[in-house]
Order: sequence, then C-alpha cells, then structure tokens
Amino acid sequence: MHTTRHAIKPLKGLRILSLALNLPGPAALWRLRQMGATCVKLEPPNGDPMAHYCHPAYDIMHGGIRVITADLKAPAGQKRLHELLAKTDILLTSFRPSALRKLGLSWPDLRTAYPDLSLVQIVGAAGPEAEIAGHDLTYMAENGLVNDLSLPATLFADMAGALMASEACLAVILERHRKATGSMVTVALRDAAQFLGNPRTWGLTLPTGPVGGAHAGYGVYACKDGRVAVAALEPHFATALLTSTSLATAQAAKETDWFSQATAKRLKRYFAGQSCEQLSALATAHDLPLLCLQT
Repeated sequence: MHTTRHAIKPLKGLRILSLALNLPGPAALWRLRQMGATCVKLEPPNGDPMAHYCHPAYDIMHGGIRVITADLKAPAGQKRLHELLAKTDILLTSFRPSALRKLGLSWPDLRTAYPDLSLVQIVGAAGPEAEIAGHDLTYMAENGLVNDLSLPATLFADMAGALMASEACLAVILERHRKATGSMVTVALRDAAQFLGNPRTWGLTLPTGPVGGAHAGYGVYACKDGRVAVAALEPHFATALLTSTSLATAQAAKETDWFSQATAKRLKRYFAGQSCEQLSALATAHDLPLLCLQT
C-alpha cells in the first residue's frame, strides 16, 4: 500500500496544539504534520485511549508529534496549557462545548486571551446537539451508511471528519491572513457522515443506481479463485470490457443495455470461468478497471 507524501510543506512554521483524543483529532493532526506544521499534543495523565486499544494506529498518527502529559483540571496543567497557547496558531479540540467552557477554553475566552489564535473544534453534531452522545457508527447509521447487522469496513465518519478538520485548519489560516485575527470553525462528525452519504441520497449507490448494483459493468463478481471488482462504468470502459472478453462485437457492445439482468448474467458466467491471474492479465492488456481479490 502506498501512502501519499506531501512534496511541499505549505504549513511549515505553523504551530498547532491539539487536545483531541481517539481518532478524528489525531488523524487530522497527522495530516497537518505531513504538510509541515509543528504539532504538539497535550494528553491527560492516563493517555489517549487510542494508545490502549490500538497502539499501532496511535504510533503511526503521532510520528513527529511532540506529546506532553498534563492534567488540565489541575493548576499545573492549566499553567502548562496556557504557556503553549501563547505560542500556538491553531488549537484543535474534540471536547463537547460544555467541557471546553469548564476548562476556560470557550471561543469567547480564547478570543479575549489570544486574539491571534484560531480554534478548530471537532464535535459529534453541530449546535445544541453537540452535547448529545454519539459516535462514528451512530452518525453513519443516521445517514444510511449502515444497511444490515454488519459493521462498516472502516470508520468513515471519523476519517472524513479528520479530513474536514485539517481542511478547517487551512481555512482559518487563510482567514487570518485576510482579517489579521483568529477565527473558529466547528467540524461535526454527523456532517462528515452526511457528506459521505450524499451519493446514496442522490440515488447513485441505491440498488437501482448506476454504482449501487444496477449497472452490470460496476460490481463485484465471483471468479475461479476469488472475486473481481469491476468498474467499467464509462462507455469506453464498458465497450472494451465486452469486446476484450469476446462477449460482443464492437457494435453490439455499444448497443448493450447495461442495466439489464441479461448483461449481468453474461458477465457473471464469464468471470466465474476465469482465474485472478487471467483477469489481471486482461485488465493490463486492455486498460480495464478491474481488480482481483484472491482467496
């Protein structure tokens, strides 16, 4: 697996302090560090829960990040926090608003004490519902992304929220250049799940939609020794799929009804008789968007 690395470091010299635990905040900080920001994270005395339930993930996300332990409910911890805030450009949090107020970190408090400081706060939901308990799974379920008793393949709302939080950090930087003062952005995980759920809302990924199973050229089929993910959605890919497999002539391929069960059955029979090796060679030879998953 390849990881994208930023060839340029647009955030070099920017100082970010994070109080955010678990996944969205650290994942956002990880992205910001990759873009060159100087990142410091304050953790409570018992550490980040992520370090306990998935230490490999914690290690990956905290590479190159200075981690400091401080009890923000104690005077010494508060003193350390404000020493860091005085040298910080962006504060990243993932507490509920009521918790921020108790710590003296509400936006009005921060704006008074540190006019140049910006705040990016990650919450479950925006507005008054930010105080209601929720998690990645509940936000995905709310937006139609949990369709049976199986858990989703990844933490979509958390990871999308992390990207939105890193995007928000870029936004407050631009805003500070424009207004010469700090600003605040709230990132809601519910909004992140809703954004990811838009293709389903639009009908694209419903069973009747072109990328939900209705188009025979876009789906997952069984083959001799595994599965093949087929993404021949565009007309030129769909035509090439049929002609390269000798399932149709060029003219017949252009006239094929890709939303018919007959077309799906023809492809199903063809793929069932092919091995992953054969299908991978076919994809390479004819520039087809196929990927085999061997068992």
